[in-house]
Amino acid sequence: MRLDRFFARNRVLDLESTDLQGCLEELIDASVARFKDLDRSKVLTGVLQRESTMTTYLGNGVALPHVRLRMRQRYIIAVGRSREGIRYDGVMANEKVHLILLLLAGDKARDYLQVLASVARVVKEKAFIDSLIEAPDIHILYDRLTAGFGGVLEKPQQKPQSKTNRLIFREAAKIARGAGCSAVAIFADVMENPTGFAAWFPGFKTILVTRALKDGESESRAYSATIQVRSFSKARLAQLRSAVLVGITRGTIQFGEKICCVGGIPGSERFDTIVVVDLQAEFQTLLAEHLEFLPPDVNPEVFERVIAIAMELAVEGREGRPVGCLFVLGDTSKVEKMTKPLVINPFHGYGDEDRNILNPFMDETVKEFSLLDGGFIIKGDGVITSAGALIHAPDYYHELPSGLGARHAAAAAISIATQCLSIVVSSSTGQVTVFRRGVALPLIEKDFSGFA
Repeated sequence: MRLDRFFARNRVLDLESTDLQGCLEELIDASVARFKDLDRSKVLTGVLQRESTMTTYLGNGVALPHVRLRMRQRYIIAVGRSREGIRYDGVMANEKVHLILLLLAGDKARDYLQVLASVARVVKEKAFIDSLIEAPDIHILYDRLTAGFGGVLEKPQQKPQSKTNRLIFREAAKIARGAGCSAVAIFADVMENPTGFAAWFPGFKTILVTRALKDGESESRAYSATIQVRSFSKARLAQLRSAVLVGITRGTIQFGEKICCVGGIPGSERFDTIVVVDLQAEFQTLLAEHLEFLPPDVNPEVFERVIAIAMELAVEGREGRPVGCLFVLGDTSKVEKMTKPLVINPFHGYGDEDRNILNPFMDETVKEFSLLDGGFIIKGDGVITSAGALIHAPDYYHELPSGLGARHAAAAAISIATQCLSIVVSSSTGQVTVFRRGVALPLIEKDFSGFA
């Protein structure tokens, strides 16, 4: 989504206040000035109430206070900069907030959580935030802000494609045609500035696979589809299985297709690997006679978000130590009949939006509660119904690969007993495994060093 259209020059300002409420009042005054249907005191009350329930600090000196209101506009965004910085809940003692993005959303805006997630994704880029904080005046700050959120920030000058890269692309096109591939997937993290690659494959569906992609980034529009998958490995094509699985859930990739994948070591500036993936052979065991992977009530973006959090837990752990975790996604009414709480449900009593896994402010909450024994039960729309749940699925007979323990057995059993997906993070190996109908599909392995 292009977010730059929600910014206005008169809603970007240097803050004079040194406390949170004063800064919010300045931003709200700028927001309601041109919209007479908005009541300043009601907006302020709503924002402060929202702040009291959960910190909206995102890191890198950025906070994103937000609230839903009854208003005609879909979204209003006001931005305030404080060079000196202000104290903010959730910020470490030696940190201050230097940039506040106030988001007002209409109560009928259906993509509210997606917009929050998009903003959060962009402001995680420290170099971009530093450029905003250090902008010499408000006009330059506004220009950089809209350019960044529009995906048109100036990029490093494109380096000439090396002889090796040209050779790899030429041969990949020949292999794709000879193997009967319908699509070519380019793993763009190999290059600092991945431009112009889609042009090598006329007549093919082209898929850009990358770790980080800004909303509206112009290069992505040259491809038939883009898939954003985080990778914590320097292995060639380490994102392959996750990217294919995400592509299947979105409908970008169809079961039965063949895909030619072109990649290399991330950051090496050189492509050196060509792999042809036959989806029917690769995922035959997982799908069996079923052509659908995703349960009917699960939204693809929810599955992608759970996978992203699981991968972050697999590598980062929590408080410096490995964390094992279980997520059960979809068919919640039936799943809940086969679970019982091990602890008091920490999500009880919160609104659906506040406990939706698509909400970017839920990331740290989910990671913190991953330390509890038991699993997370998540609806197909992303709402977390409980954490610390014990799985009591019927004891179906199924075989698991050696080395998988009780958490994996519970994930497999519940995925057989119900129409759900289970995602397990292993505390011992850092492996992330998806279960569907009792079949295990490992996505990443922490110590993996070969091909995907």
